[in-house]
Amino acid sequence: MKDSLSRQMLAEMMGVAFFIFFGDAVVAALILVGAVKDFVGVTLAWGLAIAVAVYMTVPISGAHLNPAVTVAFAAMGKFPWRKVVPYCLAQTAGGFIGAALVYALYWPAFRAFEAAQHIIRGTDPSILTSKVFCTFRSDFVPDNLHAFIVEVVLTALLMFVIMLLTDPLNESLPLANLWPFMLGLYIVVIGLSAGCITGYAMNPARDFGPRLFAAMAGWGRVVLPGIDGYFWVPILGPIAGAVIGGFLYNLTIGKALGNLHTAISASKPAESAGEKVA
Repeated sequence: MKDSLSRQMLAEMMGVAFFIFFGDAVVAALILVGAVKDFVGVTLAWGLAIAVAVYMTVPISGAHLNPAVTVAFAAMGKFPWRKVVPYCLAQTAGGFIGAALVYALYWPAFRAFEAAQHIIRGTDPSILTSKVFCTFRSDFVPDNLHAFIVEVVLTALLMFVIMLLTDPLNESLPLANLWPFMLGLYIVVIGLSAGCITGYAMNPARDFGPRLFAAMAGWGRVVLPGIDGYFWVPILGPIAGAVIGGFLYNLTIGKALGNLHTAISASKPAESAGEKVA
């Protein structure tokens, strides 16, 4: 019996809340108290947290955990459009909840850091502490358009590998219980190689859910709409990238695997007929 939509939504919400909690918490540990010493630790935490979240939710909801992935699957005909909005709302709510839990644990550290650095929450300098929750382009990135392109490319690469790891025709797949871990490692690779450009959101719920919480928790215009109105970049960039990555996979590796599978299937009856004649 298939799980009901409400149960699937709950799984998506809990899965996103889970990895947002650990991901945002490790950023808080890095920025606020220095307990994490470098970006490597941050990327490892995000990758492993996402892998565990996939293990948690894949039997129930398919472990989309990302509105961009949900929209891409729907665009490719692999997911019903009627479920897209409920899934996206649940995922975004999960991001909000995960961020709220991080703030509940770290609020004394936020207060102490702001006092020590003379930061007034809601002013431009508070963008530093808001990075615990949401992403921004780096100073060397010239504008939001460039950041948008970065998010499109990174999410396309992410979606391409998601398709690769979950394609039933791919006989080189890792064991069924290993592909979420492989996906987590791949996200670590993305983070280490290009995460410094835009914070590698690659997921509207990962950014907008916590961003919405931060706006309500006092950061206000710094996060929503954000400096230079940045908030739309981690929403539209990942959605466009996931759709591109999904269709690119179908047109390349997916098509090749399909043709190979068809050829192998067609050859089996001929081989069987030959054996009978012999």
